[in-house]
Amino acid sequence: MSVTLQPVSAENWRALIQLKVREEQSHFVASNLMSIAESQFGFDDEGHWNSHPFGIYAGEEPVGFLMYAANYAHSRIHVFIMRLMVDEKFQGKGYGRDAINLILENFRADERVRVAAISYSPENVGAKKLYASLGFVETGEMAGDENLAVLNLR
Repeated sequence: MSVTLQPVSAENWRALIQLKVREEQSHFVASNLMSIAESQFGFDDEGHWNSHPFGIYAGEEPVGFLMYAANYAHSRIHVFIMRLMVDEKFQGKGYGRDAINLILENFRADERVRVAAISYSPENVGAKKLYASLGFVETGEMAGDENLAVLNLR
């Protein structure tokens, strides 16, 4: 089934906040409600970052959530994938990988994006394997209490 990314809107946010990861994964990712709130009110770190939240859809069905932040003037990282989650009922079907590949296509098409980054809990072995398979390389740095990995696009 074809995966698409649809911007969070007044029409879909309620369905997106109903999506949940498995209980044992809940400490790896913020709730979609928290992420949508953060996208509206932002955060600042080495300049302003604009957040872009999306629902991940398989056909017409919401199956996950992805959010990235962009700061094209940042000294090292131009986009940061802040959130990726796939609902517990839809995990293991490749939707997370497909969603990351879609957003990476967008980044590659944007000349302003030279470096993309992502972070994940050191205990999240599945995330580490997924991101490494997509070309992200750990820097040895931490983003808070998470491993930082980058992907050089140009």
